[in-house]
Amino acid sequence: MIYIANAGLLVAAVAAIFRLVRGPTMADRVIALDLLLVSLMTAIVIDAVVTGDTVLLNLLVVIAIIGFTATVAVARFMENSR
Repeated sequence: MIYIANAGLLVAAVAAIFRLVRGPTMADRVIALDLLLVSLMTAIVIDAVVTGDTVLLNLLVVIAIIGFTATVAVARFMENSR
């Protein structure tokens, strides 16, 4: 079951990287970056569940805060640039 979840995350990450590189607008790139971060966070959670190690869970909080802050900053920039 873990392999299926990791395969799905890999597909999502590849699709996000494709949209990040190829996206026609900045909004597409921001959403792709968010998807990439969520995929990374989910992979960390799966690893923590499998190994029983909770050390990396603090990293999840940092990634979530950075991702949210970056999304809000880019949204404000896009709103002010119109």
